[in-house]
Amino acid sequence: MAENPYLSNTANLQKYLQLPQKGQVIAEYVWIDANGGTRSKCKTLKKVPQSVKDLSEWNFDGSSTGQAPGDNSDVYLRPVAMYPDPFRLGDNILVMCETWMSDGKPNAYNYRHDAASLMDKYAKHEFWFGLEQEYTLLDTQGWPYGWPKNGFPAPQGPYYCGNGTGKVFCRDLVEAHYKACLYAGIEISGTNAEVMPAQWEYQVGPCTGIDLGDQLWMSRFLLHRIGEEFGVKVTFHPKPIPGDWNGAGLHSNVSTAAMRADGGMKAIEEAMESLSKRHKEHMKVYGEGNEARMTGAHETASFDKFTWGIANRGASVRVNAQCAEEGKGYFEDRRPASNADPYQITGMIVETLCGKIDGHDMFAKTQEAGAVEDHMVVPVAKP
Repeated sequence: MAENPYLSNTANLQKYLQLPQKGQVIAEYVWIDANGGTRSKCKTLKKVPQSVKDLSEWNFDGSSTGQAPGDNSDVYLRPVAMYPDPFRLGDNILVMCETWMSDGKPNAYNYRHDAASLMDKYAKHEFWFGLEQEYTLLDTQGWPYGWPKNGFPAPQGPYYCGNGTGKVFCRDLVEAHYKACLYAGIEISGTNAEVMPAQWEYQVGPCTGIDLGDQLWMSRFLLHRIGEEFGVKVTFHPKPIPGDWNGAGLHSNVSTAAMRADGGMKAIEEAMESLSKRHKEHMKVYGEGNEARMTGAHETASFDKFTWGIANRGASVRVNAQCAEEGKGYFEDRRPASNADPYQITGMIVETLCGKIDGHDMFAKTQEAGAVEDHMVVPVAKP
């Protein structure tokens, strides 16, 4: 074993990864728990699956993940997407799953189900999403990686898109994650160092409909797994360090066919009107602890007030200057926190712009999850 208990001994592992599997495939089932984290478990398949339809349903103990009470703990995993496994290579796969209960209803924390229903109903609008995932890297004691122990680095300024020792930290982990995402078929479109040292960002998209949520969740899983190999913790907390340091967001870029067409600026303006009317509902599902981030400083808007503008990074929603000049394109919702659920973000946006399904809304789903949590046999801490 490695001398550092937080480090995976990947050098010794390599010779075992090269052993033949004799036609069998390892499928790692990945799901989202009650705290917005990822969990996974593996099973052996006798042959290579050609599509998600070839993958069987599975289950886990939901009382151990905060997703079910102890007296009815079985939660079922239903595969929805699969990706090549960048860790085991070969025919091995990673499987993104929805969580369902034994009564045939989605688990209270299964936000994908409602979002997918909205995407299907309003597919004619051809929603494209691209999300910018910011995150912070921590050492094993929970302090930003590379920062002086019991101290702080020089003020912000040289770190954003920086190069050089002392300006960036853990570039090796970031590069590993980038390549792993590409191998897995994640539509990762770029990455860069962020304003706060030890903070980074990568972008996923554009993706159509529910694919964005699937891919972003899998990219988060990959990031945590790669962190194991470097002995580095990943946090999506929206304000990991109080004070004069930038927070972390999940800026969400959105467009429809009407917005991308000539004259699409009118559709964007109509979207702004709709978003302004449901600002409070959006903020309820845009991430835990977002109030600490959205103070009106550090390139954020006010948590309580909706604003939008052209090329304004201090607004709730920003419209790119080029889009305004061309009269078409997309908008960037800058409100979501880095720990927000991409299914909830994209689902809420579609619902606000197009309408609810049978009177049910994404905000109600969040309240349902809270009610389930109150009845857990073992309390579950919020992230």
